[in-house]
Amino acid sequence: MSDAAKPAAGTSAPTFEESIRRLSEIVQTLERGDLPLEESLRLFEEGVKLSRASQTRLDSAQKRVEELLGVDDQGRPKTAPFDTRGDEG
Repeated sequence: MSDAAKPAAGTSAPTFEESIRRLSEIVQTLERGDLPLEESLRLFEEGVKLSRASQTRLDSAQKRVEELLGVDDQGRPKTAPFDTRGDEG
């Protein structure tokens, strides 16, 4: 996770669902178009960070699913150890 997507010291990272909910709020607020430029830029930046962090989580989940569903040339399930520590690692 990039520095921009990391939570501030002493806070935990929002869940994927919380990030998507906040991103939706930001989009709705920006679409109204009634904010000053600086506030719009601040919200846009927050939205980009949330979007990138959420995409990283989705990519990681997709990779884990692909590993779990993988099969070899003979149709046997492929097995491989994978990191169970989650996104914090």
